[in-house]
Amino acid sequence: MKTTNSTLNMVTIKLWTIAAIVLGMGFLFMNFRDWMPYDGADKVAYEISGRWELPSELREVSGISWIGENKIAAVQDEDGIIFIYDLDKKKVVKEIEFGGAGDYEGLAIEGEDAYVLESDGTITIIEKYQDSDKKTTSYKTKFNEKNNMESLELDLANHQLLIIPKDRDIDSDDRKGVYAFSLEDYKLVDNPVLQLEMDDEVLKHFREKKVYKNFRPSDIAIHPQTKEMYMLEGAKPKLLILDENGTAKKGYRLDKNIFPQPEGITFGKDGSLYISSEGKKDGIGTITKLKLQL
Repeated sequence: MKTTNSTLNMVTIKLWTIAAIVLGMGFLFMNFRDWMPYDGADKVAYEISGRWELPSELREVSGISWIGENKIAAVQDEDGIIFIYDLDKKKVVKEIEFGGAGDYEGLAIEGEDAYVLESDGTITIIEKYQDSDKKTTSYKTKFNEKNNMESLELDLANHQLLIIPKDRDIDSDDRKGVYAFSLEDYKLVDNPVLQLEMDDEVLKHFREKKVYKNFRPSDIAIHPQTKEMYMLEGAKPKLLILDENGTAKKGYRLDKNIFPQPEGITFGKDGSLYISSEGKKDGIGTITKLKLQL
């Protein structure tokens, strides 16, 4: 009898041990899968042709915009300042104050005018942003902090700004719309110009428990030649490419060692791609110039 009981106890211990291992592996996968390769997902290959370490005031760089002459403008999360960073000199050459403390996330610049997006959906237009007599006007949209607005792009062809929620859309968790803010009447167009479906086949390897987290845009940019839209995610670094009609083509994961929290994306006029990343913990903000091998 003792032998039988001993055998049963050993079997029970082994079963509980196996169960604990399986549960532990499941826990590790669910909580750390963003650090693991996405098996079956496309892994983007790229050639880095330039990398710049930003000063401490841009550790939390959140939005960038190419302005020509090898310069990139940037904003960071907390201060109403546009920083002009010279890629050749490797330093900030100008700081332009336009507002007080806030949560500034997106930046777009064309000519003399700058456009800034805050996380609550407020859009600020700074006319003649580099002049002493610049004019600043802010517009509240229907979005708020729950939508967590971070992405901003200037659609020159249609004279409008484009924005997309990072988290939930207005009335859906299943899709996220790219909305247009008209620069003719300074109003947000009610219906989105395109929609990104959270269950899109392209996103199948990035699925989360909460469907709206399948892709959380931190910035968007339109390729000057192909007119494709590039969407960046900072939370779990990814890059999504949509064709000029708004159809998702490819989704890629990005290396967290190079892009710990990518928050800004912009193109040079020649199609050169630049991605900015916040510095994690005690890290530093960076701008990386890269060529994708698609």
